[in-house]
Amino acid sequence: MKKIFYLCSYFLATLIVSSCSSVKVLNSWKGDNINSIRDENVLVIARTNNTAARIAFENAIVDELSKRGIKAATSFNKTPELNPDKKITQEDEKKIKSIIEANGYEGVVLTIIKDTQELTKTVTDGGYYAGSTYYGYYPRYYHGFYGYYYHPMAYSTLGNYVPETSTTYTSKNYILETVIYNLSEPEDKQLIGVVTSKLEDPADAASASNQYVKAIAESFDSK
Repeated sequence: MKKIFYLCSYFLATLIVSSCSSVKVLNSWKGDNINSIRDENVLVIARTNNTAARIAFENAIVDELSKRGIKAATSFNKTPELNPDKKITQEDEKKIKSIIEANGYEGVVLTIIKDTQELTKTVTDGGYYAGSTYYGYYPRYYHGFYGYYYHPMAYSTLGNYVPETSTTYTSKNYILETVIYNLSEPEDKQLIGVVTSKLEDPADAASASNQYVKAIAESFDSK
């Protein structure tokens, strides 16, 4: 199972998660030959037109792989322009193939955005008393039994009433898919791993890598 952990680093995404965001693994699959990637030279690709996110995450993936003894390299310094909305042409295919062959890559890790979900949330606050407490007024606050029984909340010692307010905001969730290929295998066995994840309301690249790697690692360790 330890070797499976090497794959966890692959599954970083093109987007990012802040400390208050969350990462959820929706589904994952691994082939029987998943450990074959262990000794391969791996090219990491985050297919996004967000250059800063691409650089941050490709670097994070490569760093994690290197810690586990896997030789890996980023793609951003070899193919700086990578538009996920652009249809791949035969020329693009030839370029990627030439990069892979020229550098001796036997493994490829590719992450793409499969879907985006825009959500509207409403948070309600207020609607309660605040500022004072009645505990310091024993027994004066309670008076006699009947006075309290008929008007248990009638005394001003509870403090000021905070009006109820509602705030509506929009957030985005991203569905990511990462696929792992071992190009040294026969064509029908090259796909050795797939993971689908959801990033909830991502914010910044700096804090994303550790949280995302951990979530994916736990997913594969549990298999």
